[in-house]
Amino acid sequence: MRHPAVPESLDSWNILHRMFRFDRRAFDALAADRRHEIATEAVTNLAPLAASGDGDVGLAQLLGHKADLMVTHYAKSFDELGTAQIAFDKLAIRDYLEPTTSYVSILELGLYEATGKIHADLRDRGLKPHSPEWIAAFDAALDEQAKSPRNAGRLWAKIPQRRYVCFYPMDKKRGETVNWYMLPYDDRAAMMADHGKIGRSFHGLVSQVISGSIGFDDWEWGVDLYADEPLTFKRLIYEMRFDEASANYAGFGPFYTGMQFSIAELPHFLDGDAMPKLLVADLVAAHA
Repeated sequence: MRHPAVPESLDSWNILHRMFRFDRRAFDALAADRRHEIATEAVTNLAPLAASGDGDVGLAQLLGHKADLMVTHYAKSFDELGTAQIAFDKLAIRDYLEPTTSYVSILELGLYEATGKIHADLRDRGLKPHSPEWIAAFDAALDEQAKSPRNAGRLWAKIPQRRYVCFYPMDKKRGETVNWYMLPYDDRAAMMADHGKIGRSFHGLVSQVISGSIGFDDWEWGVDLYADEPLTFKRLIYEMRFDEASANYAGFGPFYTGMQFSIAELPHFLDGDAMPKLLVADLVAAHA
């Protein structure tokens, strides 16, 4: 039964973020041939995941003390995420990676505006809310949203291939005096429309992936931002601080920021002999 106050969403990739601290000194103490074996094994096993149409994997070197490496997995089911997690944990590299945190979520496209229009259309058609006819018509309308050119490409897009990445979890406040979920639907929809205008003003400068985590993890959403210039993150998030939906109703978790790099560059990350890069070949493939 769909509550009329609940905005619908379109959901796709199951996402697992894993943050690790890298024991670089222990790795450096290994013989050169053993370091090469470990790096080669990791690249050989991770590369097919990124090339698969059924998932993706991304690597990022993180800045600061919270973690050194972020591994992002995309899969079409929780079971496949579990398989990817086990496969990664079997790699020899895991002997030198200490987990610091993780995040489980599902990529979602919010439909505040569309949900309101669907409800109004069904009401105008005289359908009784939550009747079999109403539910069938609602499901058909959502299916049209999923197939629309605007949404279809975004739902199953791969991890954006841009150099810099910023990940953070967030909530909408639901305390005794300030509670997002008790606001009228139209008020929430209007605030989210204004919120979206800020994001669209950064079109071309940042790629944004919003994933829902209610019932899956400690926060309600995960946000991934990808850009070619890290200052974009500061400008976007700061501007959004002045938006009513954020200023009055948003709570934010820890931020993880760093540089995304190609799987083939993992040996450079492990050896520390050069900054691992996002290779041109991966950039070309992502935009092909």
